[in-house]
Amino acid sequence: MKRDGDELEAALAAVGPRLRELRRRSGATLTALSETTGIAISTLSRLESGQRKPGLELLLPLAKAYQVPLDELVGAPASGDPRVYPRPFSRNGMTVIPLTRKPGGLQVHKQILPAGLTDRLEPDPRSHEGYHWLYVLSGRLRMVLGDQDFVLGAGEVAEFDTHLPHWFGNADTRPVEFLSILGPQGERFHIRARYRRD
Repeated sequence: MKRDGDELEAALAAVGPRLRELRRRSGATLTALSETTGIAISTLSRLESGQRKPGLELLLPLAKAYQVPLDELVGAPASGDPRVYPRPFSRNGMTVIPLTRKPGGLQVHKQILPAGLTDRLEPDPRSHEGYHWLYVLSGRLRMVLGDQDFVLGAGEVAEFDTHLPHWFGNADTRPVEFLSILGPQGERFHIRARYRRD
């Protein structure tokens, strides 16, 4: 039978590989993560390799950077409570509400583009690994996909391979809300993509 001390040691030993996998999935470098969290690169490296035991002063900023609950970083046992307590965050003026809590696998978010957010913006399509499915809840969503331009209304659905350059914005002056489901690689940082014109 395992003693409490053994279980604690096993949980702490699993934190490093879990942190490395979260960083790999997010596409972040140690340098970028260091700038985001204020934690030295050498400390982050030692945490991931298991050479340093994680403390709250390190885990709290990492949980915030990865946008996951602290208990996921330490592999806390499931409480049996299936409810998700989403913590909204802002990205480029858009509100993003995570609706799933497991890193990896499908990621589901509710996204809200406030009125006027993209009115004066020129679409800047980006591509990344993964697959995207979205469902418009309210408003009208402008979606640029490759060299095509679409407007989706409430109740409409779109799905596409995210290697194809894409961009979303308000189709008019009103806010738009949509559900977004990304495949396992869908949360990686966007890279600029350009079409070659023949």
